[in-house]
Amino acid sequence: MFNSEIEKRRAAALARGVGVLTQSFIVKAENAEVWDADGCRLIDFAAGIAVVNTGHRHPKVLAAVKAQLEAFTHTCHQVLPYEPYVRLAERLNAKVPGTFAKKTVFVTTGAEAVENAVKIARAYTKRDAVIAFGGGFHGRTFMGMSLTGKVVPYKTGFGAMMPDVFHVPYPTPLHGITVDDTFKAIDKLFKADLDPARVAAILFEPVQGEGGFYPAPPDFVRRLRELCDSYGIVMIADEVQTGFARTGTLFAMEAYGIAADLTTMAKGLGGGLPISAVAGRAEMMDAAGPGGLGGTYGGNPLGIAAGNAVLDVIEEENLCARANELGARLKARLEEIRAFAPELADIRGPGFMVAAEFIAADGKPAPDLTARIRVEALARGLVLLTCGVYGNVIRFLAPLTIPDDHFAEAMDILEEAVKAARGV
Repeated sequence: MFNSEIEKRRAAALARGVGVLTQSFIVKAENAEVWDADGCRLIDFAAGIAVVNTGHRHPKVLAAVKAQLEAFTHTCHQVLPYEPYVRLAERLNAKVPGTFAKKTVFVTTGAEAVENAVKIARAYTKRDAVIAFGGGFHGRTFMGMSLTGKVVPYKTGFGAMMPDVFHVPYPTPLHGITVDDTFKAIDKLFKADLDPARVAAILFEPVQGEGGFYPAPPDFVRRLRELCDSYGIVMIADEVQTGFARTGTLFAMEAYGIAADLTTMAKGLGGGLPISAVAGRAEMMDAAGPGGLGGTYGGNPLGIAAGNAVLDVIEEENLCARANELGARLKARLEEIRAFAPELADIRGPGFMVAAEFIAADGKPAPDLTARIRVEALARGLVLLTCGVYGNVIRFLAPLTIPDDHFAEAMDILEEAVKAARGV
């Protein structure tokens, strides 16, 4: 079979709403490399959207999953529990930022983690309203897309969103939105539309993912914590994309020295297997009664085994330091590219969660150029992702375990792709 043959079958068999970025149907993967049905080798700078931070098929993750396969694959933890679930919860309780007592619940997807965090906040506060931010992404379930701050493609055609969800601008200085602007918007919201005594939670990403890889300014995080404390609002950090060494710390919130009350996580936790979690203040996590949280597949034994192995790999291979090293090298190369590509207006991001934003000479976002760069890179064997409200940002999400020679090769391809896209 070849890519073109499978693509014809895909178009006929799959729902149109399942968007596909490439027509490279993967048959094999190893660390930062993948091979498609045509036998083409690609360097993967997407990592399943920040899922395989530890690389495709990391030997330690594979060994843990294989061992679990030999024991049992599913019992439903709510029916017949198992010790590795407890052990992973204990480890996360110790590692999630915050010196307070914590508890954890495991579910399956990032959106499910977000939904459960909202449930927990509402159960604890006995309030309903939730505030989120423009440009944020929190999933495709109804509550997830209601919280998401982008209409196309996530909300288009799906009717009314969930009630009592409010959005305010996220601080993005490059586009003229300051931290002061954000808090003025919150103040206006509280004066015109929403009694702060009705707010259960404020949800934000320490680095916006789909929204454009905009890091939250430290002053924003500090003031948000103060605001939540002053009104008794639960502060939720969505670390689904930022978690597990991607930003140079295990969780992005560590860099701020400020702890959220609840933290959602997924993606990198499973090293390629589906698992997600909510961890946070014990008294908040216990607000829901028995049976109010969980799910049939929540904390599946294979995902739990992978999660424990991922934490081992991050520690043993010092992947937080590796993320900072790779990110610094990537930013240095992007600065070299900027010398001949003036459209490269901003290079940003902590650790190895780096973005390059392209803006045309007229000051407007340049999504067409950004898309051409992605296509030119793919044609040369490098998988890149774009993001941002305007579609003018390239985000770099290679595995933290990428070998140096593959990283150098990818940087050369990136430079060639930018030149080709610009017609140089």
